[in-house]
Amino acid sequence: MRRFSIGIDGYNLAMPRGTGIATYGLNLARTLQGAGHRVTGVFGLPVGADEALRETLFYDSVGQPDTGRRLFGGLWRWRAAMARATLDRRLVAKALEVPISPRVDKAAFADRLPAFDRLVSARGLFPLAMRHFNATGRFLPLRMEAPPEIMHWTYPLPVRLEGARNIYTIHDLVPLRLPYTTLTNKPRFAKLLRACVAWGDHICTVSDFSRADIIDQCGVDPAHITNSYQTSFLPDAILAESREESAAQVKGLFGLADRGFFLFFGALEPKKNLGRLIEAYLGLGTDTPLVLVGARAWLSEGETALLPENDPRIVRLDYLGRNALLRLARTARALLFPSIFEGFGLPVLEAMSLGTAVLTANGSSLPEVAGEAALLVDPYDVAAIAAGIARLDRDEGLRARLEAAGPVQAARFSQAAYLARLEAMYARVAGEAAAPSTSR
Repeated sequence: MRRFSIGIDGYNLAMPRGTGIATYGLNLARTLQGAGHRVTGVFGLPVGADEALRETLFYDSVGQPDTGRRLFGGLWRWRAAMARATLDRRLVAKALEVPISPRVDKAAFADRLPAFDRLVSARGLFPLAMRHFNATGRFLPLRMEAPPEIMHWTYPLPVRLEGARNIYTIHDLVPLRLPYTTLTNKPRFAKLLRACVAWGDHICTVSDFSRADIIDQCGVDPAHITNSYQTSFLPDAILAESREESAAQVKGLFGLADRGFFLFFGALEPKKNLGRLIEAYLGLGTDTPLVLVGARAWLSEGETALLPENDPRIVRLDYLGRNALLRLARTARALLFPSIFEGFGLPVLEAMSLGTAVLTANGSSLPEVAGEAALLVDPYDVAAIAAGIARLDRDEGLRARLEAAGPVQAARFSQAAYLARLEAMYARVAGEAAAPSTSR
């Protein structure tokens, strides 16, 4: 397999707290770099005209909120930029090279940013592109010197890199399937998806379920969309530990016994079904604690309405570093993840990889990911969720079977398998035309 030059956007990677899509971008870059492909990070951060300071300003901006004042250097500059994006149909964004050197200590970013082979950034790229698309119906062209052969956008973004083949990942159709669970503007979302399908060189998605859903709802030619699935990177520090060592860390940090607690982790948003999970758990009266890890997201108030204020059985953690989270996942009695809808369901894969029993939903992509290695329940049925939790709480034989089956099922989504699917997609897309498509 030949080596590709591939761009990956930093839209989610640069957010203050990583999202599931940020993890997707991080794993995508690491997989490709591990196989020798050259990966360029394409960001929308302000890096200034002084090349000597660009690296400093880039890392100063990562993880900061995308306010107009910060991105554009002042309110009036932000307003001027938005006005131009609205009115100028010929607007083009230009990416500046960001040097990569030892001058900036990057160790603090090791868990959230790939070690890109090359960095470029165009100030305010993503809000400008959204404003431009909403006003004109056109993707914002992006120019850079020596563009990569393939630009892999990890999210439906109305940007097109000139001189490259542009691939857009659509993870799922949650705003259309469960419109009441998101604040997304549905007409704009549908319009953007149709544009990605019509103008993109290829569509990537992360499960057979999502692929079939996108083909059905967006009218995609099946030859124009690839399911690459996902993979999960476990840090060396975790791989080097025994479960007993992880358990000792968890005991010291949180006072939780090995296999002595249930775990949920993920954004606290309606599709995660946390409200029914809490109702099911509280109705059981079990003494096994429930640990909830996740930041509050949109429309989360209803999901957490049943959370008691002073119940010692429920441990709430807004955010954890990855190693601490994975240690919890490795030592939990079971992961409880009865999500209503997932394009893939990375927490299920991560728990199975670590040999932890899983309870998850019997709908969307989750049975595809979990296979026979999880206990599947109807996510809308509180009694069914409660019965599943009770079985995992009491039945050591069931837990042992799922703990053994998990790593076997997780191997289907190994880094090698993921890489093979990606390389096959890139080779097919790169060979579809003698020259890259022009911008629309």
